[in-house]
Amino acid sequence: MTARRAVVSGASIAGLSAAFWLRRTGWEVTVLERAGAFRDGGQNVDVRGVAHEVLDRMGLTAAVKAQNTTETATVFVDASGRVRAELPTDGPDGATAELEVLRGDFARTILDHLPEGVEVGYGDPIAEVVDGQDEVEVTTRSGRVLRADLLVIAEGVRSATRDRLFGDLVGRRVLGIAMAFGTIPRTSTDDSRWRWYNAVGGRQVHLRPDNHGTTRAMLAQARSEDVSGLDRAAALAHFRARFADAGWEARRVLDGFDRSDDVYVDHLTQITMSTWHRGRVCLAGDAAWCVTPMGGGGSSLALVGGYVLAASLSTGSVEDGLAAYEEWMRPLVDDVQKVPDWVIPFAYPRTRVGLALREVVDKVMTSRLFAPIIAKVSQVARTERPLPPIAAART
Repeated sequence: MTARRAVVSGASIAGLSAAFWLRRTGWEVTVLERAGAFRDGGQNVDVRGVAHEVLDRMGLTAAVKAQNTTETATVFVDASGRVRAELPTDGPDGATAELEVLRGDFARTILDHLPEGVEVGYGDPIAEVVDGQDEVEVTTRSGRVLRADLLVIAEGVRSATRDRLFGDLVGRRVLGIAMAFGTIPRTSTDDSRWRWYNAVGGRQVHLRPDNHGTTRAMLAQARSEDVSGLDRAAALAHFRARFADAGWEARRVLDGFDRSDDVYVDHLTQITMSTWHRGRVCLAGDAAWCVTPMGGGGSSLALVGGYVLAASLSTGSVEDGLAAYEEWMRPLVDDVQKVPDWVIPFAYPRTRVGLALREVVDKVMTSRLFAPIIAKVSQVARTERPLPPIAAART
């Protein structure tokens, strides 16, 4: 029997996990990445729940742990930087997880350990897809034609290929939160904690340590207009106009973003879909089920999804395997995507009264009495179900 062939579009955590496990089970795999080179950088992600087991099965737990950001705790601070509350960090899945790693470091670790035979190409994204009964034909922007048994779209929340092939099925829950992420110089006032500051007007400023001698920063504002389509200059102007008077380290972050080469801007949008596959095409990671930072656990779901997809396909036909993949992953995703409407106004108070109330609630909820409740909130990607078995390589 000849090896089955797969094309994976997207070379971040979801796409590389799918490529890793599909190759492990005997598939010939080609990975296509839109960017001209591997995308390093990015903000903190973590490994939680059943993703620990997947990482162990990959043999990569030690390698990922070696890339730890050095973050040790999560604290809420006031305008002077004084800690007013601290989230519990007990156990591997506390507010600061045991495995905290930058997105780029995590993805590169998987990339560096892909099984032999996986082809990875950059700067030549998908231009056209023809999904036939016996194969899927992929044409890239350069005119390269790839014929495969399966196409995995793992291009992220704003996937163009997904929208072309599944447009009528793509549901978007726009959360109305604008975020800007970037890397800024570390100063003597930075430490090993994730420091989180709330300001009136539904604004947040975050500073987090990394393992590269710099600091990862984030600005976020609720009830904001869509910033996802702005170019760099317009996006930075947008955030400067809204955060110049926010207080604490906001001006430092704004100035740092002006000089940073990895600023990323997004307008938080959840992706909800009734199905993640059609014919010989399937979706994985944020392209299928973006949970946004409000839900959390996106990197863990991306890692697990790659394993479950390959395991489900290893024991049967493409049609049956894709159905089994959805059936196993759906409860895990549905659980994380349930962000109640009240969470956003609570997390992003707009008035001084709302901010004062938030500070009182923070002190109560981070007390020893409520620690078990907070710990349960951070337990995403957890399941009592065993991972589906994965069959030996098919050749």
